[in-house]
Amino acid sequence: MSKRTSSSRLQFLDWARGFGAVIMLQGHTFHSLLRQDLRNSSTFVFSDFLGGMPSAIFLFLTGVTLAFLMDSRERQGATAGRRVVCSLRRAGYIMGLAFLVRLQLWLFGLPGSPWTDLLRVDVLNCMGLALALVSPMAVFRTTERIRLCAIFGVAIAAASPLVSQIDWSGVHPLVKAYIVPDYASFGFFPWGAFVAFGVSLGSLIRVASHEELERAMRWLAVIGCALIVVSQRLSDLPSLYGKSEFWLNSPFMILIKTGVILLIVAFAFLWNKHTGDAWSWVRQLGTTSLLVYWVHIELIYGRWLSFWHTNLTIGQCVIGAILMIVSMVSLSWVRTHPAQVREFLASLRQVPEPVRVPGD
Repeated sequence: MSKRTSSSRLQFLDWARGFGAVIMLQGHTFHSLLRQDLRNSSTFVFSDFLGGMPSAIFLFLTGVTLAFLMDSRERQGATAGRRVVCSLRRAGYIMGLAFLVRLQLWLFGLPGSPWTDLLRVDVLNCMGLALALVSPMAVFRTTERIRLCAIFGVAIAAASPLVSQIDWSGVHPLVKAYIVPDYASFGFFPWGAFVAFGVSLGSLIRVASHEELERAMRWLAVIGCALIVVSQRLSDLPSLYGKSEFWLNSPFMILIKTGVILLIVAFAFLWNKHTGDAWSWVRQLGTTSLLVYWVHIELIYGRWLSFWHTNLTIGQCVIGAILMIVSMVSLSWVRTHPAQVREFLASLRQVPEPVRVPGD
């Protein structure tokens, strides 16, 4: 595989991740700052609808990068057990970051933040658990993971309504939050399906040549459209489950979102193919998505903007979202260009020599 091909692949994935970050930033801005009496407006409903996609995008793309790790270790000749251990370490790293984020948010929120905030199951917690549960797929070859992880993702989605029907009253609430579908948390069911689907696509990317990848991306767009249309039609039919809520645990909701993600990935590939190596602010966000996620959560939901919480109009929220996106792009650029930042700061510290006047 050439370096250029590898770079191109990483670029289009960063662009897709950055696109998810843009949607996330606008969605959280409206969710935190818009006045309560304006939350029935079509603008907020649309913003909130889009806001349900970033978590799925990030989980999916994390699965893609996990597939890259598995394949890399396989090419290096690592044993199946070693490949699983490496994947589990990646899961542990993400889980550790999840707890650090919760700890930081709790500390910055004192004395008003309850200790139970430390145990909240957010998207990073779900990401860590899903990576751990998908890690055993590392025992298989990359070509086998394409099919097996796709099946695993479908199984997670299909089982989600059944998991909701189980009596969890005797289980600790924290354990339940990590597993059971709930509007207040990110349980493995159904969110883990996106990680499994991501590992499937990531494995396909690793085994495909550049020409094959271009054809695969065209097929991804077709499959994405088919998933959206067919799943939407099937969701209108009487449910086979005794208890199923579309926005909570419906397999069709997961498949529709997966179809949207496939369209985003295919578009990102096409966009980056034609724009080349030109700097992209969307892709820039994607290169530091974790930093952007961490900082913007504190800014938007923390005390920094508390005087604006649920206090702005729609127009003001639009301006706020634009400013938040610009600030996060700037933060991301500073993070990835430390040398240029140091040179700029050094130039500011330089004292200009006094101007000499002839005859002095």
